[in-house]
Parts: sequence; structure tokens; C-alpha cells
Amino acid sequence: MRYLDPLKQILFQTRSYWDHDETRPAVRRAFRKALQCRTPALGAEVYASESQERIVCHTCKSRACPSCGYRATVQWQRERWAALPDGSYKGITFTMPDVLWRFFCDNQPLAPALSALAANIIQTWVSAGYSLRVGIVAILHTFNGRLEFNSHVHTMITAGGLQPTGTWVSGVYYDRDKLMESWRNAVIKLVRTALRAGLLRTEMTADQTEAMLARQEKRWWSIKIQSFGSKEHFLRYAGRYVRRPPIAQRRITDIGERCVTFWTKDKKLGRRVDVLCSLEEFIDSWAQHMPERYQHAVRCFGLLAPRALRQTSAAILAILRQERRPRPKPLRWAYAIKRDFGTDPLLDHTGKKMKWVRRAAPEESS
Repeated sequence: MRYLDPLKQILFQTRSYWDHDETRPAVRRAFRKALQCRTPALGAEVYASESQERIVCHTCKSRACPSCGYRATVQWQRERWAALPDGSYKGITFTMPDVLWRFFCDNQPLAPALSALAANIIQTWVSAGYSLRVGIVAILHTFNGRLEFNSHVHTMITAGGLQPTGTWVSGVYYDRDKLMESWRNAVIKLVRTALRAGLLRTEMTADQTEAMLARQEKRWWSIKIQSFGSKEHFLRYAGRYVRRPPIAQRRITDIGERCVTFWTKDKKLGRRVDVLCSLEEFIDSWAQHMPERYQHAVRCFGLLAPRALRQTSAAILAILRQERRPRPKPLRWAYAIKRDFGTDPLLDHTGKKMKWVRRAAPEESS
């Protein structure tokens, strides 16, 4: 059996490798659902006209599914566009030395804490220096072009902030060196706390880990600050990382019986290079980026936190003289097909519209 979708083809070829009880439950569940996407195993909706019937199988909505990931990303972008106020935004990317990546890969509960650390550093800076509250969107990103576990956080911050008096201040200056020091100290403290509590999984001894952390405290950590002229700019940028598999399918160039080849951009060489690995190595690399069930890669803080947004959204929009936008409804599958391919899937061969008639129950599968 051959799938047109390269990632699903890899999952099918390696099913005996990952589909067993020893695999992390979140990974196994996501992979199995992706293989069942648009098959009778998930049930279906039946549409019909007088002369034709069409069975439309349900989608899986798995984080391992490229097509479902794309639709979820588009919907997330539309919802964020409607919820966020118009205006300029700042983007700050918090990274760490590669020697620390393994701690967050091997200790899954640590990685989700990074978003809150980054948001707290930003809010502390604007609160101490400007007495402001800002809105923050933090996206935990764990992969690079080679599918290595590269934990870092992308944040989008409202360029201005709200004073306690209800006045909106339009500009905030962020000192990269100060933010870097605060981020470095917070990450080191997080790892060190887990180590001293005996909760850190690592092949190094406690003394070796302490010595390594001490060295990292003296290093320069890269912090990137950039300006976004609009929220659309950031949402397009963030869409590459939100709710999608860690590798775009177009980057997979060959799938053999034992190996897979994909390309990545080598920043040092300034060109594309091919990466060859076994199918099992590819699955392992993919699986390490699969979050636990109900774990969100995107979190909002400050003025954009869900509870705060309900309380202050109307006031902020009024101050900025903007109108509240309704939450967009999810795009129907038929609309998406018509938009992307130019054909209406609910028209029969005579051009008449088919209507929904019933729902088919899921079929049992192995």
C-alpha cells in the first residue's frame, strides 16, 4: 500500500516499529489517528442527490497529520487575527545553547515551562521599567531543520502597553542584554531545581551536570528582537510552527525500504543539504517533538491571557478606537476544496447539489 502523503507512507512502512505498548501513548495515538485520516475507521458523512451518493470520511485532527495540521493552522491564524488588536507588535525569540537541548528532550515536563518563563521575563521588564501590562503570545518550538530537539520560544508582544490609569502607551524598548541575562538565569534555575530535586533524567552525574550549568551561566545566549508592522506578519511567520508536523512534506525527497532522505537549509554553508537516515531514526526524531495530549504549543499571557482578555478586551479596543470582531467560524471542508482546487465536491455529475443524508459509523480496524 502506498500513500500519496510521504509522512503517512513512512508511518505505514514503520508501523511495526512504533505501534506497540512501549511507545509513548501520545505518540502512538497521534500516529495511529493520522493513518486512519479520511478512512472508514473514523466514520463518515454521507451526501446524496437523486442520482449520486458521496461518502466523505472524517478527518483525524492529529498533530501528526499534515493536512489536518494545515487546516488547524489556518483556523488558528484566522481566530488570532480576529481576537488581536490591530497595530504593531514586537517579536522576541529566546534560545539556549545546544548542550541544554537534551535536558528538555529527555525531561518532557520541563519544556512546557519555557513559554511561561519567557512571558514572565517580558512582563517583569515592562512592569519594572514602564509600569505597563502588555499582551504576549508565546509559541514553544522544539525542532530545527534536521529534526533535532532544539527547544526555544517565539513570542509576540503588543508594541505598546496599558498603564494602571487606563492609558495606552505606544512604545516599549527592550534591552537585549538584560533580557538575555534574565532568560539565562531562569532556564539554568529551572534545570538546576529539577536536578537537586532528583527529577532530572540525564546520563551525566550530578557533579558533571552542575559543572556544565556553571559554564553555561557565563556564556552569551542568543536573543533575537524584531519588529512586526502588523499582526498578519507575525501570524504568517508563526504559522510555520503551529499545529503542524515538524517537517514539511515537500522536504522529503526519497523514501526507500529502509531509508528516507530530506533536505534542510545549512546556514553555515548557505545552501540546501540532504539528510539521509533510516526510517526508524526518522520516526524517533519525529516522535520526540510530539507533545503530550492536551498540551498546547501556543500560550497567551498578560493582556492576551484568556481570562484577562475577557475582562479587558473591550476596554483596550475602545482605547485604540477599534471594533470587536466576531470569532470566525471554522471553514467547511467543501469550501476549502473548492478554494484550493476550483471544484465543488458536493456537486454530482449532473451539476446538482448533494445534501447531507446520514452519518456512517466508524468501521473497526486493526
